[in-house]
Amino acid sequence: MLTVYGDVRSGNCLKVKWLLDRLGHDYRWAETDVMSGRTRSTEFLEMNPAGQVPAVLFGDGRALAQSNAIIGYLGEGTAYVPADPWDRAKMYEWLFWEQYSHEPYIAVVRFQRAFLGKPASEIEPRLMERGEAALARMEAALTQADWLVGDGPTLADLALVAYTRWAHEGGFDLGSFPAIRRWIGRVEAAFGIS
Repeated sequence: MLTVYGDVRSGNCLKVKWLLDRLGHDYRWAETDVMSGRTRSTEFLEMNPAGQVPAVLFGDGRALAQSNAIIGYLGEGTAYVPADPWDRAKMYEWLFWEQYSHEPYIAVVRFQRAFLGKPASEIEPRLMERGEAALARMEAALTQADWLVGDGPTLADLALVAYTRWAHEGGFDLGSFPAIRRWIGRVEAAFGIS
């Protein structure tokens, strides 16, 4: 059995949980509060030198970190990873973009507002601007199609819904992104997310 070290407040951790649940895998969830310092303990750093969650420890002792690497591994051979090489590459394009151009803005602002209690006036304007740009890019893509890649849900949809559905907690108004709002509902239904 595998063990997932994760913080349920983290979209990066939840995307791993949601995929495991959807695929019907048995696993143990080890709640790991990132604000407690536990991820900086010697024991944790021996398993995951990056000191981050999520991290998955497999029954054979191997560990894997980084949410999109984990879901990529777990999703192999499922309908959530396109068989077509081009579509699979486009899925990975969205996964890389999510961690570089979406999560650093949407998730970071959410963390600062919802968990650190910072008022809007203390949020760096550039974070808000880049978060809005990320949402605009998604809106443009989802105005043209129901899913980010192909004709059904992929890991790209799962990865991007994790923080997009909570964007309002960072002060991002999804009211001006109707295609995103409809897509969130489709992704939640496809992966059984409540």
